[in-house]
Amino acid sequence: MPSISDSSASPSLGAFLRDHRERIAPAAVGLSAGGRRRTPGLRREELAQLAGLSPTWLTWAEQGRDVALSADALARLANALRLTVAERRYLFELAGRRDPSQPPQPDAVPAELLAAVDAVRHPAYLLDRQWTALAANAAARSLLAGWLDRRATERNLLRFMFLNPTARGLVPDWPDRAARLVAEFRAHSAGHVAAPPTSDHVASLCSASPEFARLWSSQDVLARDGGRRLFNHPVRGPLAYDQITLAPTTAPGALLVMLLPVT
Repeated sequence: MPSISDSSASPSLGAFLRDHRERIAPAAVGLSAGGRRRTPGLRREELAQLAGLSPTWLTWAEQGRDVALSADALARLANALRLTVAERRYLFELAGRRDPSQPPQPDAVPAELLAAVDAVRHPAYLLDRQWTALAANAAARSLLAGWLDRRATERNLLRFMFLNPTARGLVPDWPDRAARLVAEFRAHSAGHVAAPPTSDHVASLCSASPEFARLWSSQDVLARDGGRRLFNHPVRGPLAYDQITLAPTTAPGALLVMLLPVT
């Protein structure tokens, strides 16, 4: 059995483990469904066996009790749960452990990065850890009026998406985009979601938006890695872009988002 020293479990980590354990069909990992099951997915003892961990320890971890976690134990859980890259990263961040496959990063946002956004020809903006816009170029301000234009009073992407009616008119596939946005934010914020200001940010959104609260409770995790983005611009009409999202190595927690027109 691997060492389970160092970082401690938490209620958020426990909820994540439980949710993803219940998503795995026994047959998918070579187990028989057997008799009647009270819950979907794997039993705790089955996951513990697959990961080479103690069933009691796994029970305590899912309950958010004060048990310790090592990087080795986390890796075994990630493999047994068949987590995606984004989900694996989220698991390690919830546990307060660095994934050995991820290099260390400095934690400063240089002023040069804020200014560099204007050098991009197409719409581009820079987000902080809570997804508040730190900078946006003229093309982004024109495209995302109501959020990034100079008249906007709310610079946070999530608050704009869920609390500003303008967003539903601007984004034609709003339900799908909103769900994806929350899953992406969960992945991005895992390492700091339990502490202010991110915890206060999430609590405020859950209180103000039932839709955000429902999506936040789903435990879905997705990497913010881009893809096709559609907009209904009030002046220019339907527009399509391919989104590219970069994590600057000089600014951990920040995201540089660029939208390239589809030709």
